Amino acid sequence: MAGLNVSLSFFLATCALCQAARRASRALLSAGAYASFAREVAAAAQLAACCLEMQVLMEIGPWAGGFGPDLLLTLVFLLFLVHGATFDGASANPSVALQDFLMAEASLSSTLLKLAAQGLGMQAAHALARRCWAWELSELHLVQSLMAAHCSSALRTSVPQGTLVEGACAFFFHLALLRLPHSAPVYRVPTLALLVTVMTYVAGPYTSAFFNPALAASVTFRCSGHSWLEYAQVYWLGPLTGMVLAVLLHEGCLPRLFQRNLLYRQKSKFRTPKGKLAPGSEDGGHW
Repeated sequence: MAGLNVSLSFFLATCALCQAARRASRALLSAGAYASFAREVAAAAQLAACCLEMQVLMEIGPWAGGFGPDLLLTLVFLLFLVHGATFDGASANPSVALQDFLMAEASLSSTLLKLAAQGLGMQAAHALARRCWAWELSELHLVQSLMAAHCSSALRTSVPQGTLVEGACAFFFHLALLRLPHSAPVYRVPTLALLVTVMTYVAGPYTSAFFNPALAASVTFRCSGHSWLEYAQVYWLGPLTGMVLAVLLHEGCLPRLFQRNLLYRQKSKFRTPKGKLAPGSEDGGHW
């Protein structure tokens, strides 16, 4: 249990540090700089750092700490509850940023700034996690620090199947985002956390269920077992394809690219009255 306590302390310290960074940047920066850059950096760092520590618990915990899947999935659910409550509107996910762009809800410059911020936050989290592991505060961190240079790939299936799995996860995740945009946080946050937990349980054994291109690049692209191109196909092409399909299913079009609805027929605002014509109406055009 000592290893679990260290990991829980890591989660709490990471979330507290990122929350402090959010508050400081909100006070010091303009609203635009905070929304497009600072809060995305903080959210991406928080998500990636917690994911890296969670990966340690999932890979090493079962045999080094005796952690069962019920405990690990409960932690995933609780972490995403915290993320949803503290992200302050940030997505920490390039697919979500591109979804907002395709929905014509964000400009190109704002989207590019968010993507850069997310990449920066993920890299900062990776450096933070490696530094904490090097302190070897628990047996789990000791083993992880020894294995860090030879990490195992998160892709544990074929490339085509992995692409399909990541695409399906992204499809359901983005569809939920599109269906719950204006719901109260008390309903939206637990729903998304439960969805992520279920997909982690179902798809985790195959691809670790990232459905987040920046997160996958930070966590597993450095690991041996597959080429960079294979990782990109699974963890970039798969989620982006799932996101585009979710937008098409929900909207019937891609608002940024074209307005014509390809899937759903538009109903006319004016209904033509039905019934028999009144006598003499056949000559209604003549006076």
